[in-house]
Amino acid sequence: MIRRPLCVAVALALGMATVVVGASGDIDAARDRLIAALLGDTPLQADLEALSDRIGGRATGSEANRRAVDWADSRLREAGVDVKREGFTVPAGWLERTARAEVKGEGVQLAPAIVAMPYSAGTPAAGVSGPLLDGGRGGEADFARLGANASGAFVLITQDELADVDGLFREYTETAAIEQRARAAKVAGLVYMSSRAPGILYRHNVAIGAANTRPMVVMERNAATKVQRLLAAGTGLAITLHLDVAAPRDAQSENVIGEIRGRERPDEIVIFGSHLDAWDLGGGTLDNGANIAMLIDVARQMAKLGLAPARTVRFAMWNGEELGMLGSWGYVKTHAAELDRHVVAESTDIGCGRITGFFTGGRPDVVPVVDRLLQPLAGFGPFEQIDAPLVGTDNFDFLLEGIPNLVANQKPALYGPSYHASNDQMEQCDVGDLKLNAAVIGGLIWGYANDSTSLPRHTRTEVQALMDRSDLDDQMKTFNFWDAWEKGVRGRKP
Repeated sequence: MIRRPLCVAVALALGMATVVVGASGDIDAARDRLIAALLGDTPLQADLEALSDRIGGRATGSEANRRAVDWADSRLREAGVDVKREGFTVPAGWLERTARAEVKGEGVQLAPAIVAMPYSAGTPAAGVSGPLLDGGRGGEADFARLGANASGAFVLITQDELADVDGLFREYTETAAIEQRARAAKVAGLVYMSSRAPGILYRHNVAIGAANTRPMVVMERNAATKVQRLLAAGTGLAITLHLDVAAPRDAQSENVIGEIRGRERPDEIVIFGSHLDAWDLGGGTLDNGANIAMLIDVARQMAKLGLAPARTVRFAMWNGEELGMLGSWGYVKTHAAELDRHVVAESTDIGCGRITGFFTGGRPDVVPVVDRLLQPLAGFGPFEQIDAPLVGTDNFDFLLEGIPNLVANQKPALYGPSYHASNDQMEQCDVGDLKLNAAVIGGLIWGYANDSTSLPRHTRTEVQALMDRSDLDDQMKTFNFWDAWEKGVRGRKP
């Protein structure tokens, strides 16, 4: 394991080296110089503080999001990187303006803290009211117990406090099933006990997205447990929700794409990305400002050192990720004519935890390439690749288009408990670990950009075969993407 004082010493020792990229030895020396620069004194922390503290939460369609696009554009231009803004359509946006609740019963009047879930329906100004019932964990037996009483009522769902990323993925799977049962029971709406620590609220998308027609909210954990106790004691309760939300249709947003053009094979494209948008409750530091700042730093140091890769490198700051990876989907549609020439598409999206390897998309041919390109970076490891497809970040549409794709696997650190939450702030990030990740990503980008290997783009039949032999189809159903694939709206055409 590389220790930070040694990293800094190496950076200082190599900082004045002169490298002319050409032969393989020169390519290796250029990579070492890039890594040394990334481990040295760079604006990475200042950039992350500006994005997290000054701009903060930046939900797609918000004024803060537009400021973030301007900021990312300017930081890349100041670094000497060519930049384009690429527009795309947001078919169904969603923003909360205000959210509040009142819970009343005999001798009881509460005003618990709540937030609306993304794609929750709004309410009239006077609010909507109904009985509030305890729905346990929202299982089949729980809804059977409620029976006809669930119809027209708001149902409170118990959740465990989230401890890690594994728990987060369980939550996604469980809530999708709970919401399906709730619709079948004709509930008026759902109220989830916050799965974060007491006092912490977060946004968790309604599973069916814009097709949802019911109010759905998250209630602060202590308040929800109090409501549970009252209900258990036999107190009849009613809840009134006041949700002022915006749901714009066919709005426009923008990705920010930096590019360093290849010197030998400029038509071959290596694209690494992170998403710029973030839900608005916190600063969006771990999800995913840290990796935006890291990616800008890699682009900056490559430009500053005058490094010219053999292949073209694109640095993608995606937008609309939280609404269903809309920005990266927009990119594959805009660049459809050149997708055959995309060598690899990577996404880094799990906060500041140390990179431990990469998800390689269920493509065994990708694994030895990544292993080989990571070998010069072994001191930052160990690295282990997980050859499985992953849904939930901006590799997804590249995967559906048959392009070799990677997602950085990272130690969870504080990512799960602060995911989409009010405590996703600057103090959650270990910037020292983030700099080590920058070295790994920078080295891997440089490796791919100068490698001669080009793996074939898979056909739709091959992508479908991947679904048949993995859980990719189940993941897509959980995240509400299956119909778009089946209808040919999303993914490679036959």
